[in-house]
Amino acid sequence: MNVLNGESFSPPPIWLMRQAGRYLPEYRQTREKAGSFLDLCYTPDLATEVTLQPIRRYGFDAAILFSDILVIPDALNRGVHFTEGTGPEMTPIAVEDISCLDGKPIFPHLDPVIETVRRLRQELPEETTLLGFCGAPWTVATYMIAGHGTPDQAPARLFAYREPQAFRRLLHILADLSAEYLLAQLNAGADAVQIFDSWAGVLGEEEFEAFCIEPVRRIIARIRQEKPEAKIIAFAKGAGLLLKDYRHKTAADAIGLDWSVPLSFARDLQKEGPVQGNLDPMRVVAGGQALKDGIDRILDVLGQGPLIFNLGHGITPQAKPETVSELVRHIRESHIRERV
Repeated sequence: MNVLNGESFSPPPIWLMRQAGRYLPEYRQTREKAGSFLDLCYTPDLATEVTLQPIRRYGFDAAILFSDILVIPDALNRGVHFTEGTGPEMTPIAVEDISCLDGKPIFPHLDPVIETVRRLRQELPEETTLLGFCGAPWTVATYMIAGHGTPDQAPARLFAYREPQAFRRLLHILADLSAEYLLAQLNAGADAVQIFDSWAGVLGEEEFEAFCIEPVRRIIARIRQEKPEAKIIAFAKGAGLLLKDYRHKTAADAIGLDWSVPLSFARDLQKEGPVQGNLDPMRVVAGGQALKDGIDRILDVLGQGPLIFNLGHGITPQAKPETVSELVRHIRESHIRERV
C-alpha cells in the first residue's frame, strides 16, 4: 500500500498473479472438494482457504481474492461454465441481448464472493494487503461475444466494427457493473483492487483508446466518486507502447507490466508513478540462473523507484513450489547482496 502511494522500498513488496493456483498441491486438493471451478469461487470457506494458501507458504506481501474475471457474465445468466482442457465457455451474446442487460443486478449472485473478502480481511495478517479484482470490460466482452477464448479475439473485434453502438453499450454496462462489484469488494475490506485487461494486446491504437482506456477510466471515475482514496492497479497485457498515457488517461495508481515491456520503457513509466511486474513466468518454470538473472535485471532497473514485484502474467501450472520459494528468497535477500 505504501508503494501504491508512491514510496520506494528495497527489497520491493511481492505478490504473483495466480499465486493461488494449480502449481500448489494444497490448491489441487481443495479444488477436488469443490466440485466445479465456479463452486470453488462461490464457496467462501474454500475460496478463503485457497487465497490464504500461498500466504501461509511464502508470506507474500499481498493476497489476491480467489475468484474469476467471468463471474459478472455468470451473474448476468450467460451460461458460464468451465470445461477441463478447453477453459471457459458461455452462451455467445447477440446484439438484441445487450439491451436486456441494462439494470440487471449482479447481487445477490455475487454475495458469496463479497463474503470471501470479509473473511479474508479477518484472517489475513494485518500487514498483508488484500487485493480485490475484476476483469476489464474489453476482456470480459471478448468472452461474452465469442462464447469462449480465442487466440486473436477476432469475433469481438468484428462485432465492434459491425455493431459499434451495441458494442459501446456493452462496454458501458460492463464498466458500471464492474465498478459496483469493485466497490463492494472495497467496502468488504479489500485494501486495493486490480483491473485485468488480459486481451488488450490484440488492439490497435484507436481501438485501445476506445475499448480499453475509456471503460477503465469509467470504472475508476465511478469508484472514486464513492471512495476518493481507493487504490487501483490497471493491467493491460500486451499493450506495449500504448501504455505511455494509460495511467494519466485512466487515473490508475499503478500500472501492471507484462514481460514483453522493455525495462527501459518501464523505467520511463515508473517516473510517473508505481509500476508492477514484470518477470517472464517461464523464468519461474526454468528456475536456477535464468530466474535469478531475470529478477536481478528488474531490480537493477526498477528497484530504486516505486515497484511491486510480480510476474508479467499469471504463474503457470508447470511452476514448482520450491522455485517460487527461490524467487521470494532471491528478491528478499537483494538488499543484503547490494551491501556486500
